Amino acid sequence: MTYILGISAFYHDSAACLVRDGEILAAAQEERFSRKKGDEAFPAQAIKSCLQLAQIEAQDLDFIVFYDKPLVKFERILTTYADTVPQGFASFAKAIPLWLREKLWIKSTIARELEISNVPILFTQHHQAHAASAFYPSPFAKAAIITTDGVGEWTTSSIGYGEGNNINLLKEQRFPHSLGLLYSAMTYYTGFKVNSGEYKVMGLAPYGQPKYVQTILDELVDLKADGSFHLNLRYFNYLSGLTMTSHAFDKLFGGPARKSETKLTQKDMDLARSVQEVAEEIMLRQARYAKTQTKAKNLCLAGGVALNCVANGRILREKIFDDIWIQPAAGDAGGALGAALSVWYQYLGENRKVVKNQDSQKASLLGPSFSNAYIARFLDKNRIKHQFYEDRQKLTDTIAQLLAKEKVIGFFQGRMEFGPRALGARSILGDARSKTMQSVMNLKIKFRESFRPFAPVVLEEDISKYFELDRKSPYMLLVAQVNKNHCKIMSAKQEKLWGIDKLNVPRSDIPAITHIDYSARVQSVNQSENPYYYDVLKAFKKLTGYGVLVNTSFNVRGEPIVCTPQDAYRCFMRTDIDYLVLENFLLDKKDMKPLKDDTNWRQEFTLD
Repeated sequence: MTYILGISAFYHDSAACLVRDGEILAAAQEERFSRKKGDEAFPAQAIKSCLQLAQIEAQDLDFIVFYDKPLVKFERILTTYADTVPQGFASFAKAIPLWLREKLWIKSTIARELEISNVPILFTQHHQAHAASAFYPSPFAKAAIITTDGVGEWTTSSIGYGEGNNINLLKEQRFPHSLGLLYSAMTYYTGFKVNSGEYKVMGLAPYGQPKYVQTILDELVDLKADGSFHLNLRYFNYLSGLTMTSHAFDKLFGGPARKSETKLTQKDMDLARSVQEVAEEIMLRQARYAKTQTKAKNLCLAGGVALNCVANGRILREKIFDDIWIQPAAGDAGGALGAALSVWYQYLGENRKVVKNQDSQKASLLGPSFSNAYIARFLDKNRIKHQFYEDRQKLTDTIAQLLAKEKVIGFFQGRMEFGPRALGARSILGDARSKTMQSVMNLKIKFRESFRPFAPVVLEEDISKYFELDRKSPYMLLVAQVNKNHCKIMSAKQEKLWGIDKLNVPRSDIPAITHIDYSARVQSVNQSENPYYYDVLKAFKKLTGYGVLVNTSFNVRGEPIVCTPQDAYRCFMRTDIDYLVLENFLLDKKDMKPLKDDTNWRQEFTLD
């Protein structure tokens, strides 16, 4: 057996992935263990969890692979600073010590952290890792591949072709011209945090009008027919400064960037809508070009921009390809997975077997799990009142009854998700039929902006009943319109509403998951991949006639998704979640005592 450990680290969203003979055994992000959102540190705890799940030690590994080439990236950084002297000195002074102290010595860091001396340590290119993460787990024997993010070493996007165990990258866009950085610049300008707030811009876009699309295309982006482009760098500051945008950008759009946490204006919404439409146009042109160059029937996507599920849905609806598959951990975390698979298929030349209509991502449930025995010890030790259900079917029926009464439930079961989306293992569930569920969850549970939409989870067999989507969507990476049979026609008065005023107008009989443009970011679930989750939905459908629920990530704003039962209980107690499910245990908030100091709860991570 050949064990390969993939690692991504030191930029954002560090992660580890363990592959055995081409099979993805385990993968996890460091943030889930450290509780630091987007943690960029060496993923020591994530590696430990992967090794524990396989019951091996670091010295048992055959290869370790890092997801990009630090020396090439360092060359890009030095070249950029040299080209922008003296303006870039402040940024240079901040970045270079970290490179000299840490980022240039990856091989030594890995050997020291894992206490190994004889395991080969390899390096892939950043976008090669993205491409591998997109193609190799996909259900396609042949496919076009597009990777798009901020920047790797020099590449910001690539177009390639995968067949069998081979990937060939045919074309690339190079730094500083980057769709990811363009979107991040607007994220910064509208007052959200770069590298984590981009999805907020995507969610805000439907509240606005595309007033600035032409300005962006005339002034910021010189867009070509094949989806390549050049940015007008006078409007950006990321080459030499500590901000994303320049004074020229401020002048172009009529003022400075919005300060974080201040009131959103119609202008912010219009900017979000405009940059979203430009991003979609670029991605559509890239997809059409990839089709003409590869003649492939299917498309694979990865890189942080591939998490833009609105654009993904648009590519699908345009029918450029027969089908698309998107890596669930499309950002840097997924680079660890792609790097490991690159070693197996490209470095070692092993054959790739594809099962028709089935990917090898294992529903992206690749993290640690916790047994009923583990949970019982935790609950008993802390004298937490609970009810244990020997018969899980009785528990799923009880959960369905509570959800039908508009109770909000923290749902913790099975192996933790890999990637930014909660997929039913670490989720908060609610009744999609409720007119108040969105505001309750946003303000009392998630503690986040009121405009943010919630996603539905739907029985796979019912997906077309509720949404204009003719295929499964297990990873919540496609946006589709709510089926017209479930939509409500707005009155003339309601049609005239602008901005956030649109929020409280129910647009369907499942209003909690229907965005203001009648769209939804869909997750489908089947019994074979996630049986417990599926059975809850099935029980809810039997009770109410609706096979759809609200599914949002089990965390609060600014924190990672929960990992352990301790994390789940802490989140449960600090929010207005009504009930907590921990595998076969049910906890009722009314039975809970006030949460005392829990600083000593977070012990070193161990499995049963």
